[in-house]
Amino acid sequence: MIVGCGFGGLEATRVLDGAPVDITLVDRTNHHLFQPLLYQVATAGLAGPAIAAPIRHLFRGQANVTTLLGEVTGIDSARRQVQLADGGQLPYEHLIVAAGSTHSYFGNDAWAAHAPGLKTLHDAYEIRRRVLLAFEAAEKESDLVNREAWLTFVVIGGGPTGVEMAGTLAEIAHRTLSGEFRRIDPGRARIVLVEGADRLLQAMPQSLSASARRQLEALRVEVRTGSRVTHIDAMGVTLQVGGQAVRIDSRCMVWGAGVAASPLGRALADSIGIEADRAGRVPVLADLSLPGHPEISVIGDLAQAQSHRAGAAPSVVPGVSPAAKQMGRAAAGNILRRLRGQPTRPFRYSDWGNLATIGRHSAVVDLWSPLGRFRFSGIFAWMFWLFAHIYFLIGFRNRLVVLLDWATAYWSSQRYARVVADIDDVPPPPATP
Repeated sequence: MIVGCGFGGLEATRVLDGAPVDITLVDRTNHHLFQPLLYQVATAGLAGPAIAAPIRHLFRGQANVTTLLGEVTGIDSARRQVQLADGGQLPYEHLIVAAGSTHSYFGNDAWAAHAPGLKTLHDAYEIRRRVLLAFEAAEKESDLVNREAWLTFVVIGGGPTGVEMAGTLAEIAHRTLSGEFRRIDPGRARIVLVEGADRLLQAMPQSLSASARRQLEALRVEVRTGSRVTHIDAMGVTLQVGGQAVRIDSRCMVWGAGVAASPLGRALADSIGIEADRAGRVPVLADLSLPGHPEISVIGDLAQAQSHRAGAAPSVVPGVSPAAKQMGRAAAGNILRRLRGQPTRPFRYSDWGNLATIGRHSAVVDLWSPLGRFRFSGIFAWMFWLFAHIYFLIGFRNRLVVLLDWATAYWSSQRYARVVADIDDVPPPPATP
């Protein structure tokens, strides 16, 4: 049984193609989602189906796969069963748990109503709705103070998601919506990127972090590092900067600062008597299995894993899609080794680097290769990012659609996925407390 069809679950299922096993693949959605481009859906650059593929279609030719739509809420390791949200139970002999991650508001879950995160298509549609309707509300607003608040967009978190979101929002305001409104100038919108640390893109070297900041500021994004969020409500966000409280009035905020493992991680840890870490990740052995339960493997964002390289100290595996793919392949390979009576192999993570796009002709790339390490930014980094993401998309149709949409957007500066279904739900100006 494989729980979750993200990058890790997808790779594990593919490795077991043709193997003498029966696979039950359970996911709470009916599609595999290419999350690195989810912000493009949130900012109306792409339609949802362009970065998603139906799970049943993906495995229609793999005869040993049975796909079930359902949410796994618990795992009974003693009876070797998983519990579903609808009360059903499913047995397993070998289990790969790849349930992924969710948002973390660091104990302030009430903030989620005002600053949604970005993990699912539903999240992307909600953020897109809020962004587009904020401009609509500003067009209707006669009070200049309230209008400015509607035109202030705050992105919280200076990682790849936050950087990409802030840069794209700036492009929407300054290019896409130019000339479409009569009472407001979208180009005067204020885009604020907030990061608690002293620099953006912590996983990248200092030089690329500085380059990313320069490129964002060239797009007129207001970058605030060293600014910790202390409060979020419907009227805006409060920051702590150098011991002082700073208030930003905003009606549209996006959360990209914290990630937590799926709640299934803690449920699994409790089931076998081990302790998950603060983020809810499950500590795994070198071969990605659990102590005392070699039949259970945990991969992806749900695993607190270390890469074991010969002659090198173990290193923590980051929660990124390449790592999830590699863990999926490793876990499936170890299942086949167990079936053949062979010893399992420790997981070794190959880090190929990091990349993030900022806007038109703007990106940063930190690339590891057999030829050495390459760091570059600007238009060449942007082209590298573009073709890399098209290459890793699932399916020829998705690659073609995304390529055509991006080419059209490049030449026209337009985003044609600017459709909001609930157009009557334009938010009213909140009452002043």
